[in-house]
Amino acid sequence: MSPSGIVALGAVLALAPALPGVATRTRSLLTGRRGPPVLQLYFELAKLLRKRAVVSEATGAVFRAAPVVGLVGLVIAAGLLPLDGRTAIGGFAGDFLLFAGLLAVGRFAVMLAAFDTGSSFEGMGASREAMVGAFVEGALLLVFAALALATGGASLQTMLGPPLAGAWRAQWPALTMLGLAVFVLLLAEAARVPVDDPATHLELTMIHEVTILDHSGPDLALLLYGASLKFALLAALVAGVTVPLVPRSSALALLALLGQLVLVAVAVGGVEAAMARLRLTRIPQLLLAVTALVTFATILLLRRA
Repeated sequence: MSPSGIVALGAVLALAPALPGVATRTRSLLTGRRGPPVLQLYFELAKLLRKRAVVSEATGAVFRAAPVVGLVGLVIAAGLLPLDGRTAIGGFAGDFLLFAGLLAVGRFAVMLAAFDTGSSFEGMGASREAMVGAFVEGALLLVFAALALATGGASLQTMLGPPLAGAWRAQWPALTMLGLAVFVLLLAEAARVPVDDPATHLELTMIHEVTILDHSGPDLALLLYGASLKFALLAALVAGVTVPLVPRSSALALLALLGQLVLVAVAVGGVEAAMARLRLTRIPQLLLAVTALVTFATILLLRRA
């Protein structure tokens, strides 16, 4: 556990709520609108934390536990990434399986909370979350398998950073595909266009937002912060795959990480400005195409092994 890793983790935890704001602001500027300020989510979180949660009598302990379970899992997952480009706080061989599992646990907790409300509307959203998760989780694990082939590493800290930077010289076509695939997985996991639209209020088109409609106050604040933290972690993974950090100093590595996260958020906003949300029946096709892309990249890596 290095001090620079702890500082990088703290910086990501602090910056996370700004990244959705950067994406939304970029989308607004590119479409000729002013849009909300970049720090809007910070204001919303502060307001929600001052309020009291209103809980339906139909819900139980699962409903109240879901925001905490999801956020704790994401914080642990953040400790598995080598955010400083050197070592992870809690890295170990096979930790990529835990990383993917923790992301899945957060989604599962929110889905259970949606079912716990007894609302068929939120149950519909939970079923859509399950559909997206079924495609995303398999593709993400395949990405990690491909990174292991490219670097020979068995943990996230030996797959990313300097080991991956060295692999880029000889295996850049496959790694370019992996970077593109992880970016699309970010759009799906973070509920962004073209998979979902966080700004929509059309009931029949919502996926993630509909599952948290019954949460309020601090519970909703934890869910919103958890969603932004997931965005940040996947953005860090996108940056780690496409432009691996090779730190010369802790300060430069931290600045590079924060810059990469902001650039990924800008790219997300650019995609949202250029595309419309896909029809629900098209989302599995998009995610299957991502899986096929990762599979092709894995085949290229196997041929060079």
